Amino acid sequence: MPEEYQKKKGKPRGVSNRNLGLEWTRKHATDGAFYFADDDNTYDPELFEEIRKTVNVSMFPVGVCTRYQVSSPIIRDGKIIDFYDGWKAGRKFPVDMAGFAVGVKFFLSRPNATMAYVQGREEEDFLRSLDPLEMSDIELLASNCTKILVWHTRTERNAQAPAIDVKYNDTNLVELRKILV
Repeated sequence: MPEEYQKKKGKPRGVSNRNLGLEWTRKHATDGAFYFADDDNTYDPELFEEIRKTVNVSMFPVGVCTRYQVSSPIIRDGKIIDFYDGWKAGRKFPVDMAGFAVGVKFFLSRPNATMAYVQGREEEDFLRSLDPLEMSDIELLASNCTKILVWHTRTERNAQAPAIDVKYNDTNLVELRKILV
């Protein structure tokens, strides 16, 4: 981590490592997809088969040990209509780091794509740096975002999850809630 960020109270973690990975990808990769795996996640091997389908940017639900229990695009009729995440904070792409993958060719066509050193906005700023990235560019994996294939397993004590708002009764959140405890 650059020295100027080491002195900050809120340090953006993992950014240097991810940016080195992005640099390596620019120099050595020509095809495929990449994913920011993390040491506090638990993976179903099927996730990696799903990620292989990524052309542009793919997204999928992440089980999280928080009050909301899941971070996911909200899907209606095969399209993203919103995001379900415990921390939206005005983000265009409020997703967990474990909830997306990027196609190498798509990434290479965006020479300014990088992860910024801003705590709490690592995912958002990286996805925005892939500009232009429209919702229509996002590929929905994990059975149209109805299966959880990755869990962010850092645990913390949480209140009971809120009920799903009735405005989402015809979305993928109904299926996801069935598999959450």
